Amino acid sequence: MILVNTDYISGKELEMLGLVKGSTIQSKNVGKDITQSFKTLVGGELKAYTEMMNEARALATKRMVEEAEQMGADAVVNIRYASAAVMQGAAEVMAYGTAVRFR
Repeated sequence: MILVNTDYISGKELEMLGLVKGSTIQSKNVGKDITQSFKTLVGGELKAYTEMMNEARALATKRMVEEAEQMGADAVVNIRYASAAVMQGAAEVMAYGTAVRFR
């Protein structure tokens, strides 16, 4: 499966199959929330949240690819990511793009 954030793949003629997406809502445990809130007092990277968002992006991408494979796609083009806070310490990440088949 080829994944790109452009609307084309060099040298390939594409047949559009439709929108595909994957999403997840992730949170860290209360202990991590507390330690990360202390970190905001002194500044710096919130590593537990960075890990959480990386895991969430990977899972959302995996789910998007699975949906594309079910449609018989060879690739997903024009991939985008969106995120939103759902509640304190929890975020939704969505990956979406257009499933395509090579002609």
